[in-house]
Amino acid sequence: MVARYRVLFCSLLLLLSAAAVQSRRVVDPSLPSDQISDGVDAGSRGHWDQPYLITRSFYAASDSCDQTYGFMPCTTTWIGNLFLILVYGYLMYIAATFLSSGSELLLEILGPGLIGGLFLPILGALPDALLILVSGLSGSTATAQEQVSVGMGLLAGSTVMLLTVIWGSCIIVGKCDLEHDGADIVAVDKADTKGFSVLGSGVTTDKPTSWAAGIMVISVIPFLVVQIPQIMKSTSGRHLAVLIALVVSLVLLVAYCLYQVFQPWIQKRRLEYNIHRHIMFGFIRHVKKRSLGKLFTDDGEVDEEMVKKLFNSIDEDKDGSLSAAELKALIIGINFEEIDFDEDDAVSKIIADFDRSNNSKLELGEFIDGVKRWLGRAVNGKGSIANLGTMKFLDSALDQTRREHASLIAGDQSDEASEGADNSKWISLKATLLLVLGTVIAAIFADPLVDAVDNFSDATSIPTFFISFIALPLATNSSEAVSAIIFASRKKKRTASLTFSELYGAVTMNNVLCLSVFLALVYVRGLTWDFTAEVLVILIVCVVMGLFASLRTTFPLWTSFIAFLLYPFSLALVYVLDYVLGWS
Repeated sequence: MVARYRVLFCSLLLLLSAAAVQSRRVVDPSLPSDQISDGVDAGSRGHWDQPYLITRSFYAASDSCDQTYGFMPCTTTWIGNLFLILVYGYLMYIAATFLSSGSELLLEILGPGLIGGLFLPILGALPDALLILVSGLSGSTATAQEQVSVGMGLLAGSTVMLLTVIWGSCIIVGKCDLEHDGADIVAVDKADTKGFSVLGSGVTTDKPTSWAAGIMVISVIPFLVVQIPQIMKSTSGRHLAVLIALVVSLVLLVAYCLYQVFQPWIQKRRLEYNIHRHIMFGFIRHVKKRSLGKLFTDDGEVDEEMVKKLFNSIDEDKDGSLSAAELKALIIGINFEEIDFDEDDAVSKIIADFDRSNNSKLELGEFIDGVKRWLGRAVNGKGSIANLGTMKFLDSALDQTRREHASLIAGDQSDEASEGADNSKWISLKATLLLVLGTVIAAIFADPLVDAVDNFSDATSIPTFFISFIALPLATNSSEAVSAIIFASRKKKRTASLTFSELYGAVTMNNVLCLSVFLALVYVRGLTWDFTAEVLVILIVCVVMGLFASLRTTFPLWTSFIAFLLYPFSLALVYVLDYVLGWS
């Protein structure tokens, strides 16, 4: 995190330094009108000695760019604008990362409920929404009409990238061996022996993930509404159609957020997640009690010798592995009664998370790696490693999971039920700062990024839609993409389900929240809705992938190839419809 702040500071310093550079222009009236001098003259000789001349027309072209906010650097050359797109795009990526990190910390403190169901999905779509907003607020109506294609490109590009490139990548990194389970074919957790077999390996998700894909298909309704006048070839009802589509998208946004908060299966999934966290903290606490030394060495690393001694003390038959019965003996002292599950359930969850060889036993290396991994997850967002090593901290963390569990069971997310551990105030402050910083960075650099895209389009004659379709989603969705791929690589049905649910949820928020912002801009500023080809691409990708994912739960490796092919198909379709057939 410190390194990220340093990179951010250096990037801002570079931009401000570029903006502070000044130069002077000296024009000699005796020179031809189309030339100017570098300002070096020959003194009393009355003429210029080997001047370095540039044409006035070139100077005027390089002097014509407008600085965003009056001080941000600008250029009219394609390579200069490409550099600015990369810098501003990276800053938007940093903003998205800060928002994601702050959201996770806030979720830890306040629990899932309203935070997980309402607040966090909106924050995840915030960078895209801000870019869309500024693309339609710039200058006159004519300028806004031109730049709003940046917003449409971002909206279409984010949706298509999430459902094609990222979806297919998650299939590849999360693939496991497919085996028959009665009449069904399912992926075997953590078993990946068939390599890149297009039929023999793949991913399995749960049924609720299919429901999330179905909801994503429903979220495209506003796109259909706004296209009705185009379908009927009517020009009189376009403004009204935009208003109706805006109302529909807002209604769907509110309905989706309420669904996220109150739907039982979502609460059940969160409840299972909370139980897993309780087992994790309880296990770490018990390991701390059973160990004779410290959990960590002085340099902050896990003390492997201590973990090895603990392993040997649990391995009663000295066969070099821990059975379920031996693990149960380890955790028999953990008090699980308050959240209504027993030691056998805890043992099965530990084995499921630690056992890499799928032999239902834990070897020494698996035990050490598992302890390290759980310690890393526990310390994430919970203060320092030193705090994690204290019994007071672990007792507080366990108490917090018990309160969150009771809150989820009761369906009540009260402040009293979700009080954090001793350092919760610091974590809350850190989460707030990250959220504020991410929002501020996204708000400040969204407008310069849109300007850079527009200027790059002018310099290269590449339509702004294609630039924003390809480049901007990389900036605003990179953190989500990396997180999804890492999570899918754990090669479990549970993590795969969460991964693809998040992807479908992100697209749904694009289709309701980001589209609402876009439609509001079009309606308020009186812009022309002329994005038939772009809307068609969104509809095709969402409907094809949504119906495909809602009708099945197992996805063989070959399905990733379909997803990948949809990306170039989308670009080619927009090009043909807009620039060959002239739809827009």
